[in-house]
Amino acid sequence: MSKRVGIIGGGQLAWMMAAAAQKLELQLIIQTASATDPAVSIAAHTLYAPIDDAIATAELATACDLITFENEFVDLKALAGLEQQGVLFYPQLRSLAPLLDKYEQRCYLQQLGLPTPKFMPVGTDLAALETALAALETAFGFPVVLKARRLGYDGQGTLIVKDPQSLAAHLSPPRPDTWLLEEFIPFDRELAVMAARSRSGEVVVYPVVETQQVNQVCRRVFVTEDFGNSVVEQVRSIATQLLDRLDYVGIMGIEFFLTRDGRVLINETAPRTHNSGHYSLDACETSQFEQQLRAVCGLPLGSPALNCAGAVMVNLLGNEATESDYLEQRQQLAALPRSHVYWYGKAARPGRKLGHVTLRLDEGEGRSQVEALAKTVEKIWYGEEPMG
Repeated sequence: MSKRVGIIGGGQLAWMMAAAAQKLELQLIIQTASATDPAVSIAAHTLYAPIDDAIATAELATACDLITFENEFVDLKALAGLEQQGVLFYPQLRSLAPLLDKYEQRCYLQQLGLPTPKFMPVGTDLAALETALAALETAFGFPVVLKARRLGYDGQGTLIVKDPQSLAAHLSPPRPDTWLLEEFIPFDRELAVMAARSRSGEVVVYPVVETQQVNQVCRRVFVTEDFGNSVVEQVRSIATQLLDRLDYVGIMGIEFFLTRDGRVLINETAPRTHNSGHYSLDACETSQFEQQLRAVCGLPLGSPALNCAGAVMVNLLGNEATESDYLEQRQQLAALPRSHVYWYGKAARPGRKLGHVTLRLDEGEGRSQVEALAKTVEKIWYGEEPMG
């Protein structure tokens, strides 16, 4: 069993691995750029360097048995040389390669026969753009989703464009390596699931959850298991196929659209722990963070089953109105029954994920209680701000 785990990235996702690392008797060695990043406080050792600095990663490799990732903003080409020298990366770099560029990810999913929205690349010049616009009208029409192919997260790099004129303005001059055009899906609900695969090929899939976005940033995660068998089976089948075909080792977050006619389409994948799985810290037998460490270290995977009737997780975002430490609001949230508040210790700024709160459900509680709890949390945190 590996005992020293290197993590590229020092944000809250690495920070939340602390309890699992202690339980599994692992040391976490972090590569991150800033001494104020959350995971610095829990690391056995920190190497201060940008996360895409492969020279620093080579130094990190000398201090640990394997390296995993807190985010996907890495330079795979630069890391490939280290892998050839025997550095162990999990997930393996070849498993990550089809996923980091959203257009290439879409093409890969299509090749596997997995369901996605219709999509197309951006043209290479103005003439090609005009041709693309004409093809777009035929293929799936407007509105259209314009996505950054790399480095987009928390709603950044995603635009809903309503007409050809607006799209042409966004794409002038065309940047084919920057943008992906995608069909707008008038979904019934947005779903997500965490799934993990071990070195030996064992796969476990967590409960299917509903995510709700405000301004294209996840605000709430509802864990109520109120989906029909058909939806759950579609999600589980997609997740298992994808991890197996990638020969993936580690945990992955997968986001979906549930259409009004009951079909499940893949929205995006995240090859790491993910915001939609934070509820697992308090509501599952094995948290997503422990599962990630188990998978990459060659340990048996843990049970992803719920240990309660359900849960709601609400992200605590920086408010436009203040840059305080929100101590009064945090104390009010902590006083709610069955609540678990996580504060990441990051510098506050509007819209930034500063923490989250999870509230567990008792037997007999379901969707209506989840909605009421979410409203209670948001009333405390955001005051009279509209729900969105």
